Amino acid sequence: MPGLKPITPADWLSPDTEVREWLNDKRLLIKMMRDKVSAGDINGAAAEELLPLVMKATGETPNQKMPTALEEAASMVTDDFCILEEEGRGDWRLTAGVLCAPTFWTLPERIGLDLGGLHGPVPGGDPELASRIGRIFTGLRPGAILERFNWTVQASDKRYTPERPSADGKSVSDLYLRVERQTIRKLERTGAVVFTIRICVDPLVPILREPHVREAFEDAWLGASAAVRRYKAWDELEGLVAIACREADQAAY
Repeated sequence: MPGLKPITPADWLSPDTEVREWLNDKRLLIKMMRDKVSAGDINGAAAEELLPLVMKATGETPNQKMPTALEEAASMVTDDFCILEEEGRGDWRLTAGVLCAPTFWTLPERIGLDLGGLHGPVPGGDPELASRIGRIFTGLRPGAILERFNWTVQASDKRYTPERPSADGKSVSDLYLRVERQTIRKLERTGAVVFTIRICVDPLVPILREPHVREAFEDAWLGASAAVRRYKAWDELEGLVAIACREADQAAY
């Protein structure tokens, strides 16, 4: 997981920047599409250990009357939670999760997988990335929290995207920057690792109107390797993104 940096416990879940845009919809997903967004041991020891940490971090108490500890925790913040536990030395597996804003995958299909299975689709992900992440998980101290960001462009404003939105028939106004904030922390009692995911989606063209932002975006977009572009399906967005950059450039003058 390149780009990891330490943050303080106070910055783990706060401020929750997406509450107004997403929290109510997320709660509805948990209640109405439970079999698609919740999976694994969602009321196990690790989930029960996590819940009071979320309460402490947010200063809130659960009020959604969810049936399990992990669903209670997930109903309090816009972040999704995935729990990974070590079943053997370095063998970290996804054992529980509530995932309402998936970036083109589903929780039920990956529950129980090890790091190699989880990151196999990522360019360079298995075994290099999986082994590196396993070492990070094993060496992580309880109480320490690490953060990183990832991003892509999608032809939709949706956050619940188990499948990649198609660009067919879409226009520049359908392009959105999807930013994924991820954190990892190890629980002290159970030793489980909690992986959090917060999704932000914003229209692309207004963001690109700032010249220095557009320049940085174009450098990252054009500088991505062929493998990364295939993995993120950027080639099918190439024409629309080029128009977006051109329109943003014109609007800036």
